[in-house]
Amino acid sequence: MRLAIAAMVMLASQHGYAADRCAGDYAEDLTALSPGARELEARAPSYSYAVRTTATYECVSYGTDANLKTTRVSATAYGTAFGYRHVGDDTLLLTNQHVAEWPAVTDADHAVDGVPTGCKRVSDALKIVDNDQDDYAPDDVALTRVIVDPTLDVAVLRAKTKLDIMPWKVGHSSGVAARAMIEVKGFPLGAFRATNVGKVISAYDHDDYGQWNHDDFVVDALLTHGGSGSPVLAISCTTGEWELVGIFHAHYSNANALNVVVAIDQVKELMTTLKRTPKHGDAALVLDVAARTRVEHAANASDPPFFAFGSLTASVRPRADGALVFAVYPADFPATTRPVLVIEDVPDPKSFGMLGTVYVSGADGLQAVTLADTDADTQVQVTRALAMLRTDALSAFDYRDALPSADHSRDSYEKVAGQKKSLGKLLDGQHESVQAIVDVTRKLKGTGTALRLADLETIAPAAAESAVPMTTATATGTATIEVTH
Repeated sequence: MRLAIAAMVMLASQHGYAADRCAGDYAEDLTALSPGARELEARAPSYSYAVRTTATYECVSYGTDANLKTTRVSATAYGTAFGYRHVGDDTLLLTNQHVAEWPAVTDADHAVDGVPTGCKRVSDALKIVDNDQDDYAPDDVALTRVIVDPTLDVAVLRAKTKLDIMPWKVGHSSGVAARAMIEVKGFPLGAFRATNVGKVISAYDHDDYGQWNHDDFVVDALLTHGGSGSPVLAISCTTGEWELVGIFHAHYSNANALNVVVAIDQVKELMTTLKRTPKHGDAALVLDVAARTRVEHAANASDPPFFAFGSLTASVRPRADGALVFAVYPADFPATTRPVLVIEDVPDPKSFGMLGTVYVSGADGLQAVTLADTDADTQVQVTRALAMLRTDALSAFDYRDALPSADHSRDSYEKVAGQKKSLGKLLDGQHESVQAIVDVTRKLKGTGTALRLADLETIAPAAAESAVPMTTATATGTATIEVTH
């Protein structure tokens, strides 16, 4: 009984200790940290880990003999991840998406140091290491990706072992104010474990650079490469203990002391459910009969009816029998005009449509594929391709339709500018998915009569009459926009 009373008195003392030294939700000074929290931080094992991330890229080029040659280039980088939850004997960790994933294909917007543009990622790996000099592999801890959200620049990783996890509560970043004291625990340059302190200098910032779309706050702690993914903590004025309020993810160019933190409030649901949820301005388009009508009208009014499909070009033509004929062109289009993939979208009175016959490029033209004879992954990728083609076409045509009204008023201008930005984010986030679809398409072999795209766009070929439409929740329902880096 005396022990219980003593514990209660100590707890009350700590609460009063913090309350006397700060106002608001989070403290402006380290003196608000309770003695118990100081002791726990001093003796608790580290829960932040150095992450070594490696990738191998395949690059295709022409040699001096004018023959095609393939080379492979490896890249290595370092970041930070921190444990936050045990699931059985496994550990879940948080980090940045840009730590957890490499670009599927290198280009001007997705550059990798030491790797030329136009190279394709063929493998990658994530491991916890002691530091950047750790060459002893047997004690490295392999990590796998559980869920990645490129718009938040956040990823959840899994370690198949029980690691130390953060002893502090998850706080609320909405309570963070300017001048609040913060602490960051990471691995700068991957070289050593470090604890940085600083102040919040701006409590709110919105990051919409590239595919990012999240709320931030800005701190003046001196952080650097390798620290990406580090936990950012603030002292609760209620308990006198540290709380997780964000994840360090970027810094301003040419400003060493201006570092940006992903606010934790928008990450909590992902941490718990391990699922992505649409954010404001990032909701999926509804693909219904009305949406199909908009695509048909825009495709008939456009000549030619092209639109972007990730980094590739696609087109859609309405056919007399009601089908929409989607075509995806190769990367060197218009030098090469034969599509690599053609999908018939068959009308359905209760939804946008159904997956009809699929065609791939053969030796003499386009040939039909019997999807029922392919594996599950191929069917999933083809179904995903149709959902993405519908979404990309609708987004592009809606933007073009709104463009003439941009000069009518400031509200109209801002609305159209928002549509353009959303379209750019949609396409920018599709690189990896489009590459996966193209890879599957190259493995498919068509059969039957070779046809031209013009034949498929103007008549219903005999092959289509015997095709059995494949309906899935993805193909006929609301499309989910999957954004990947």
